[in-house]
Amino acid sequence: MALGKEADFLYSTVDTYIEDARKDNRTELVEIWNQMKRDKEKHMQSLREALEKEAKEQKLNQ
Repeated sequence: MALGKEADFLYSTVDTYIEDARKDNRTELVEIWNQMKRDKEKHMQSLREALEKEAKEQKLNQ
C-alpha cells in the first residue's frame, strides 16, 4: 500500500511539478524536482526489495 502511494505521488504529482517548471523555464526547479524524483525512485526500489525478501522468507518459513 505504501509503495502504491509513493508511486502515485512520484508519477503524477512530481511529473506535473516538473512539467510546470519547464513551462515556466525554471531550470533550477526542474533540476531539483528531477533529483527528488530520482531519490524517491531509489527509496521505492529499496522498499520493493525489502518486501520481496520478506515475502520469500515467509514462504520458506511455512
